[in-house]
Amino acid sequence: MVEFAPLAVPWERRLQTFTVLQWVFSFLVLPQLCVAAFIGLLCTRFWLCTVLYAAWWCLDRDTPQQGGRRMEAIRRCVLWKYMRDYFPTALVKTAELDPSRNYVAGFHPHGIMVAGAFLNLCTESTGFSVLFPGIRPYPMTLPLPFRVPFLRDYLMSLGLVTSDKESGAHVLSRKEGGSLLAIVVGGAREMLDARPGAYTLLLRHRKGFVRLALEHGAALVPTFSFGENELFDQVKNPPGSWLRRIQNRLQQVMGFSLPLFHGRGVFQYSFGFMPYRRPITTVDQSFPLPSHQIDVQTLPALKKS
Repeated sequence: MVEFAPLAVPWERRLQTFTVLQWVFSFLVLPQLCVAAFIGLLCTRFWLCTVLYAAWWCLDRDTPQQGGRRMEAIRRCVLWKYMRDYFPTALVKTAELDPSRNYVAGFHPHGIMVAGAFLNLCTESTGFSVLFPGIRPYPMTLPLPFRVPFLRDYLMSLGLVTSDKESGAHVLSRKEGGSLLAIVVGGAREMLDARPGAYTLLLRHRKGFVRLALEHGAALVPTFSFGENELFDQVKNPPGSWLRRIQNRLQQVMGFSLPLFHGRGVFQYSFGFMPYRRPITTVDQSFPLPSHQIDVQTLPALKKS
């Protein structure tokens, strides 16, 4: 039985749904459209746009590994506030962060679409700069999206950088401090265990972010997003099942997982790819490490990770 949304829905709620819809669209479909547009322009009279962009891309190819290129106008866009209120989402501060130091935030859980990390770190909808003045967040994501034309510029405008060691070292090596490198520790593999009512975190063999913090004298900021796993339902895929084996194989080949998930629809509540309206509460807790850099050669346990 399909449960349809009522016709008399306030305009504010419609705007919330629209904003989340475009976010889901950008997550699932925008990469393919960007590639199609890049190639398609070559077959039109606007072919020069593709050529010029390709030349710019070559000159700008290292920017995602060098801190990116954020645009505060996009991060502060009013649409993100409607997305925040859709769930709703809140950011809770439990400790002050000294803007003269750099930080590494270990973020859990990944969830299906990392809504909590996106709203709190890629936008100003929850007031990150007000809660943590002088701190600039640099969320990390897979390098693959930065190889997609046009999409790479959109991601960098939100403050995203690539999830490789060189990128993290560049952010944390800034002597003036004030940088917060956010790493979703469980990565794409943690998506496969994201389902309502459970938090299965992937921590084993994921100590690299601790080593990176020690190398650069950064403090750790454990961050947990309560409610992240409540946004979507996922097809059962227990370890050892045929579906899980296929997903693990795809993870090894492509570098990311493909969870089979569903939520609600735009005009009905029974099925679709829209997240459920369930609250997300993200909590930050600073955990200080030595302010000086440490030679990780003396830390064999971390060196092996």
